[in-house]
Amino acid sequence: MPLTESDRTADTAVLDVTVGSGDGFLHRIPAGGRFRIVDLEGNQAADTLFYDADDIANRYSAFDTIRAQQAVYLTTGSPLVSGRGDLLATIVADTCGRHDTVGGACAQESNVVRYGEHTRHQHACRQTFLKYGAAAGIGQRELGHNINFFMNVPITPDGGLTFADGLSAPGKYVEIEAARDLWVLISNCPQLNNPCNGWNPTPVRLLGWWSV
Repeated sequence: MPLTESDRTADTAVLDVTVGSGDGFLHRIPAGGRFRIVDLEGNQAADTLFYDADDIANRYSAFDTIRAQQAVYLTTGSPLVSGRGDLLATIVADTCGRHDTVGGACAQESNVVRYGEHTRHQHACRQTFLKYGAAAGIGQRELGHNINFFMNVPITPDGGLTFADGLSAPGKYVEIEAARDLWVLISNCPQLNNPCNGWNPTPVRLLGWWSV
């Protein structure tokens, strides 16, 4: 599990915001820009979508990314590839070591299936994506594969998915370098029913470095 620290420091960042648990974030990142997600309290899932800022139909694809890197889990060096095979970004630093891209984002419907009817009206990542994505023209049609940064979803020998205790810890981070102008859309997961975060959603800090 390769762990790679960044040479960027928070005092030089042009972006520094904290996203509360259950809240969202949308920002345009220029080509060459660096973007860091910090897991402030540990074991939080930062559900993240990437779009070509000039063509939101050209968006992140888990299938193409897994095929490109010949590995299921994401970490330092992972290319983040679109459904057209275009490189959108690359993970350039990672102090957690493994991130999920097959478990998907929570929705009211999936909450009912997984946890029961009583969860139907609980807030879910899909709603946050739609709320914050609207400013970039991102609607239901544009919601596709996402990355669950810091989330541990082991794949069983028979191909099933399990939700396990997280590998992250307070202060762990992942840093991404944009290969082209990108929209980055985040739902800081509000999930209360999944043990991977100890049933306790927590904030994340977002830092960015680029020319302004």
